[in-house]
Amino acid sequence: MIDQQMSLRGGAAELPVRARTGRFLVLAVVFICAACGLVYELELVALASYLIGDSVTQASVVLSVMVFAMGIGSLLAKRLRGRAAVGFGLIEAALALVGGTSALILYASFAWLGESRYALVGFSLAIGILIGAEIPLLMTLIQRVDRQDAGGAVADLFAADYVGALVGGLAFPFLLLPMMGQLTGALFTGAVNAAAGGALVLWVFRRDLGTRSRWLLILVNCAVIALLATASVMVDDFERAARRAVYGNEVRVAVQTDEQEIVLTGSRRGSLDLYLDGRLRVSSRDEHRYHEALVHPAMKGAHRRVLILGGGDGLAAREVLRYPDVTSVVVVEIDPAVTRLARTDPALSRLNGHAYDDPRLTAVAGDAFMWLRATHDRYDVVISDLPDPGITASTKLYASEFYGLVAGALEPGGRLVVHAGPTSSRPTTFWTVEASVRAGGLVTRAYRVDGRLTGFAAGPDRAATGGAEAPRDWGFVLAAHQDTGRLSLDPGAPALRTLGERELLAGRRSVERLRQRGVLPSTLVHPRYWEEP
Repeated sequence: MIDQQMSLRGGAAELPVRARTGRFLVLAVVFICAACGLVYELELVALASYLIGDSVTQASVVLSVMVFAMGIGSLLAKRLRGRAAVGFGLIEAALALVGGTSALILYASFAWLGESRYALVGFSLAIGILIGAEIPLLMTLIQRVDRQDAGGAVADLFAADYVGALVGGLAFPFLLLPMMGQLTGALFTGAVNAAAGGALVLWVFRRDLGTRSRWLLILVNCAVIALLATASVMVDDFERAARRAVYGNEVRVAVQTDEQEIVLTGSRRGSLDLYLDGRLRVSSRDEHRYHEALVHPAMKGAHRRVLILGGGDGLAAREVLRYPDVTSVVVVEIDPAVTRLARTDPALSRLNGHAYDDPRLTAVAGDAFMWLRATHDRYDVVISDLPDPGITASTKLYASEFYGLVAGALEPGGRLVVHAGPTSSRPTTFWTVEASVRAGGLVTRAYRVDGRLTGFAAGPDRAATGGAEAPRDWGFVLAAHQDTGRLSLDPGAPALRTLGERELLAGRRSVERLRQRGVLPSTLVHPRYWEEP
């Protein structure tokens, strides 16, 4: 009826504001909704990368599903154009609810169900459909405000939409995450989304609404905002409960830094586990086998000056400092909170032998790649004690360019040792790291140590590892400017097994097949190439 009256009058709809003001308000809401929509997308990508790993794959899944769903939403919105005002108000309320609670539900599915992939796809689809339904309805609303040509309306809408997306994309990493965190930031965004959409319809287009529709929108928007506000008040309790579900009841320390989430679990006298971004970094049950195998082969030779890349937990430094003729140890750790924890936590500092109290040790906060670019110092031994090579964020630290920088920091007779991932469950990852070390200009000797008792992930392992086979060993690459000679350890250290000629040839052949597919050494450690071709 309203549309028929507008058609008979041949002009803009009768509004409580002037046409220019109404047009400005519609475009302002487009701007806000676009910013909120992009925050929802980035929130899903960030949380999925943390929970599942492999940020490239998670970003591809979220964005592709969401763009596809936006097309579906645009088609479905055609049925609502006759009641554009109430339709837009309800869609914004639904989008605020779904997008605002998406991070909470995604994290809950990981913590209590052990699987978050299906929830990720479901939220990407739902949010995409709702975002896609916005533009057709907004086109109808802006033409009711100001009867301009369709091309001009489309240009104005997309301009406001793109600028809003820019602001949302910048606000997420620089404002929302640092100030509120992932869960509260998503809830706050949902509340803003609901308030903006509801205010536009209930004020500017209130004369397009019947009494029943008006009260429906008021109740729905108030309920959504109240639910999001209540959830934001309970976020801390939720995080504690979820953390207990993931890590158990003996969480000693849990902190979110600018770099990662750090969780330390275990009793003061029992086992101790250190998790970084949900992935097990250290377990007191078997860490001695890993760190002895990592450090001691590289120390057979000159070792007065030692550089440790990563290893902020101080456990590799503990093994290095056992040598009385070591004069200097430099630990380059990107997250100063890790070194602070290793220095101050009683259980962890006891496990690392109070390495940070040794005057020979110097801790440097910085990115290993950038630090190597800037340094002019030379070292007898470089120990790469970095996150697992399958983690996308650490890929550059396993690239041939990185090992070229390491080679430049080695003394002529110096040695490099690299943790290259398990050889049993991820052989291609291991051998591609070895290939990248060789591409950096060094000769290599590969070896491994068995007896690994722990895997990669916290709590529901299948969520973080994708159900992959639990690793049974640690693989290492020893490298130098010249032949590294025979491998050996001090008496009592875990026995090493040098990988034989047959394994060496098989591993290098698999890497060569990947090279023939056009994959460079710098990219071979990406999780996409974990499986044997």
